[in-house]
Amino acid sequence: MLGGASGRFHPPTTTGKGRRRAAGGEGRRAATIGASFRGVGPFPYVARDLPFLNRLRQQVLFAAGPIGSSILARHPTPEDYGGLDGCNEYLTVSRPELIDDIQRSFYAAGCDAVDAATFGANRVVFAEYGIADRVREINRLAAERVGRVRDEFATPDWPRYSLGTMGPGTKLPSLGHVTYGELVESYREQALGLIEGGIDALKVETCQDLLQAKAALGAIEDAFAETGARLPVIACVTIETTGAMLLGSDIACALTTLEALDTVDVIGINCATGPEQMVEHARHLTRHARRPVFIGPNAGIPELRGGETVYPLSPEAFARHHRIFVEELGANVAAGCCGTTPEHFERAIEAVGRPQPPPRPTTAEAACSSLYTSVPFEQDASVLLVGERMNATGSRAFRELLLAGDAEGAVALAREQTARGAHVLDLMVDYVGRAGAPDMAHFAEALRTQATAPLVFDSTEVDVVETALALYGGKAIVNSINLEDGERKITRLLPLIKRFGAAAVALVIDEEGQARTVEWKLRVARRIHEIAVGRHGMEPGDLLFDMLTFPLGGGQEDLRGDAKETLEAIRRVKAELPGVHTILGVSNVSFGLKPAARRVLNSVFLAEATEAGLDAAIVNASQILPLNRIPDERAEAARDLIHDRRREGRDPLLHFLSLFEEADAGAARAAVEEERAAAPVEERLRRRIVDGERRGLEADLDEALGGLDALAIINEHLLEGMREVGELFGAGRMQLPFVLQSAETMKAAVRHLEPHLERAAGADKGRIVLATVRGDVHDIGKNLVDIILSNNGYAVHNLGIKQPIAAIIEKALEVDADAIGLSGLLVKSTVVMREDLEELNARGLSRFPVLLGGAALNRRYVEEDLLATRRAAVTGDIFPQD
Repeated sequence: MLGGASGRFHPPTTTGKGRRRAAGGEGRRAATIGASFRGVGPFPYVARDLPFLNRLRQQVLFAAGPIGSSILARHPTPEDYGGLDGCNEYLTVSRPELIDDIQRSFYAAGCDAVDAATFGANRVVFAEYGIADRVREINRLAAERVGRVRDEFATPDWPRYSLGTMGPGTKLPSLGHVTYGELVESYREQALGLIEGGIDALKVETCQDLLQAKAALGAIEDAFAETGARLPVIACVTIETTGAMLLGSDIACALTTLEALDTVDVIGINCATGPEQMVEHARHLTRHARRPVFIGPNAGIPELRGGETVYPLSPEAFARHHRIFVEELGANVAAGCCGTTPEHFERAIEAVGRPQPPPRPTTAEAACSSLYTSVPFEQDASVLLVGERMNATGSRAFRELLLAGDAEGAVALAREQTARGAHVLDLMVDYVGRAGAPDMAHFAEALRTQATAPLVFDSTEVDVVETALALYGGKAIVNSINLEDGERKITRLLPLIKRFGAAAVALVIDEEGQARTVEWKLRVARRIHEIAVGRHGMEPGDLLFDMLTFPLGGGQEDLRGDAKETLEAIRRVKAELPGVHTILGVSNVSFGLKPAARRVLNSVFLAEATEAGLDAAIVNASQILPLNRIPDERAEAARDLIHDRRREGRDPLLHFLSLFEEADAGAARAAVEEERAAAPVEERLRRRIVDGERRGLEADLDEALGGLDALAIINEHLLEGMREVGELFGAGRMQLPFVLQSAETMKAAVRHLEPHLERAAGADKGRIVLATVRGDVHDIGKNLVDIILSNNGYAVHNLGIKQPIAAIIEKALEVDADAIGLSGLLVKSTVVMREDLEELNARGLSRFPVLLGGAALNRRYVEEDLLATRRAAVTGDIFPQD
């Protein structure tokens, strides 16, 4: 008996808009996109008017996808496979009735949608079986067969759907196993066959590499263009037990990348784990995704018992978790992957019903992503810093690496910039006498997996940009588009940018040249906005307008007001074009000046531009000074130059330059060093922390140890320096990279003092699990808490940075922790902390007291918001009112 379903129907509580025709197809193919449903806010998602998607807005749907595990549970013989042992997709040809019966059992259990047996039916996989020429044919047959089974159960009041599943294949493009172009052709044939066979929706699932997902979605886009069809498209990634995709992408990275692709209508996660391990990732999707959310867990993590794979999750537990996904989180599709059975769905449908899901968010956080992480354009208390050193024109060091073909050197340069505070890295390989595309391929291939920060592909040459985008799994930024030759090049670049889901730097250059005045700059910006957003459908937030700045050091009368014009243009463009972002090549303003003068002018100009609303800056972060380290006279002189403030008898340029005469600069440096050396050692240590100055740090620490114990040095002097850093950061007088520089100095100091810290003797006072929360890489404060607790008799389990709550809970349960400590520097980390507390509540783990720490936390937020969240499930004696 190959069946196993009870045959019971669970009629939907709400009738979908679409009605399946008697001949068997409710809008089986939609040739055009109808009226749109548009949200409000600066980055609206346009929801397509397709029957399946309309139904998702009305009620939760149940989708069955365990075709492979259901096949294996029936123990097919080599004869069943027709000589292609293990090729499940070939059973559509060799044993179609077996596949029909599996699909029938899930429709009978009450599922709204069931997969076709096409998971691996693409050219890459079929080539391994010698049937690559049958991709289109077998996909068409599979779609037709599941369509016939679907129509046995469909009624006008309860339409059913078939899903054409497109799996990851066996080769990962980001690791160089296969090219993007080869994958596109492989998936294009599959999509064409599914469309021709009458499939209702396409599902790109179990994605392990974001570049593979982009290739499959690009192939679907091509198939739609070729056939004139437009079907709903579901895209699902697989998050492993590590908390990330196989190649290391976290869920925020996956969402940023996939939401940027217009082809995608539904976003989700499936396979790899059971539902318990998915809750944290599902929560992120349901809170941040504008598209409907698909959640498809396995029936637990598979176990090997008696030589057979067993999925341990009971139908009741499966149903209980889907209630969480639907009722608490707001998922739109409750699905099941490997190991789920008709009984799992029967229990889930009984427990959940088919409620109307809550509305999805209407706005998104504009961001870019690497293969590993998402980086928002709007940074906490800072601008987005774009590292400028991998530029063949502006950096001699990188030009030498380019000419030598030294990709490893470029990786080291990328890591150095990231360590110094760069959030995103510019890559520009265009150089006279060299072909840009091969150079871009060589360096981008190395950087895509070895650089953690997202990349900016810097070229106006279409072939160079296309080469870069076809290699990159994350959401890149293209630098740049402009109107220098009218619309000829921009209308070639924008379709590429859209296809690969990139953002773009837009330079205010038109046929007349580089825009100089405010009105000229705005006129060009409006034109680019109309072309990019109005005609090509780009999100406003994915446009970063570079309002251009010019050197102030030449003294030409017609250039003296340019910086002031740029600052006003930044203010105006953000007001007149809501949602767009701004970016600036800051160091252009100081071109031609001496290095010391450049550092000051660049630093002050960046601060002025940030005040005007600048979102991103292309800079060498190591050459930017915090304002507190610039003498007031120099800072004010730089402002006079930037704003062209002329006074009787004082030219702002000449006065600024006079402050950087070599003798004066040398004397100033000597005075600073002399003043520092004369200060007491305690003051020297505090200043080293504030200035982020590590030279001479160990000698000062050794001197201090002569009269103070190590813990007193940390608590009374080093932490006092960090307190001052926090105050400067909060007042806007110290940018984030310098906060991190101070933190690194603090880390080095504590590391030097650690051997001198006396560990408390006696019994273990308790077990503490410490972790920096998901999405945050900052750990100085947490590590300091670790040292203090460890040296006072506590057993501390420090899990490190970017820790998902599932990993924290696993460790807390393993060691029977007495408390959990959550840390994070960023504002967004406070939101993650709240989500983590909610997850602890949901799992019934209120017995763990939670310690919260981080620069963005304040007492009111902790006591009134986070503590309120915790008290929903925690008794008052753990958190006394006093």
